[in-house]
Amino acid sequence: MRQRLDPATLAEQVVAGSRAHIARALTLVESSRPDHRDAARELLTLLRPHTGNAVRVGISGVPGAGKSTFINAMGTRLIAKGHRIAVLAVDPSSSRSGGSVLGDRTRMGALAESEQAFIRPSPSGNHLGGVARATREGMLIMEAAGFDTIWVETVGVGQSEVAVAGMVDTFLLLMLARSGDQLQGIKRGILELADVITVNKADGENAGEARVTARELTIAMKLIRSEDADRRRTPVLTCSAFTGDGLDDVWQAVLDHRHHLEETGSLSERRALQQRDWMWSLVTDDLTTSLRRSPSVKAIARDLERAVEQGELSAVEGAGEILDAFYKDL
Repeated sequence: MRQRLDPATLAEQVVAGSRAHIARALTLVESSRPDHRDAARELLTLLRPHTGNAVRVGISGVPGAGKSTFINAMGTRLIAKGHRIAVLAVDPSSSRSGGSVLGDRTRMGALAESEQAFIRPSPSGNHLGGVARATREGMLIMEAAGFDTIWVETVGVGQSEVAVAGMVDTFLLLMLARSGDQLQGIKRGILELADVITVNKADGENAGEARVTARELTIAMKLIRSEDADRRRTPVLTCSAFTGDGLDDVWQAVLDHRHHLEETGSLSERRALQQRDWMWSLVTDDLTTSLRRSPSVKAIARDLERAVEQGELSAVEGAGEILDAFYKDL
């Protein structure tokens, strides 16, 4: 049986760059066991002085946009320039079995083989928008381990874009060349979140369509931002993860956005607000966990669920009884 490391030793090994200990630290912060949560909090407190220096990039897009392939191509390019890359790939999971249904590492083969990269699929389970709670904590661990560029890949559905945009410095939206009325289906809210937009797969016969889509997105962004003339213009680019064309321009756009944030003082402000929101998110998460573990709630939960399902009790009444039972335990 593997001996459990104390947080101080684990923190020391993470800062030293031990890949085995980085993996153990990530496993620790992913755990929902109360003793593990306590140890994770101590670990993150010890690692805090070593965090905050990485470029944090969130990437999202519709399924098929080529997010993992893009990260693989961009990551290997950045490693060649001396960077160390960490990828936290939020992996859709079955809410029943918890089993992953995607294998991001298989689409990041070149990156996965590099010692200057670390890829961590993070099963989303039941967390909002497919974004695991541990993703934020995972970013801090990777920063403390010396990775200077952190990529957070979302599943690209539901509220995952909103959640990821709330934990990174730059939110990159990956698009595909238009097909029919595709642009009509793009939610304005997602475009408003984007700090950089790029139309991927701009190669071969798709190159012309990609340029047309980029022009239409540029017009759309001007209309969206017309109410706020002082706000930074979101660049819309084209690239090909297959050929490598345009990748340098996309990375430069990410760096330009970060420089803009630093120059205006928005980077520290953005991260401060993210920390505040994270605090309340942790409070909510821990309260939910405590409620589900309450002996009184456990004793009545199944019967209440059955009663609600059969229409014998309303959801409002069921929720009231659960909360009453929880408050009695307190």
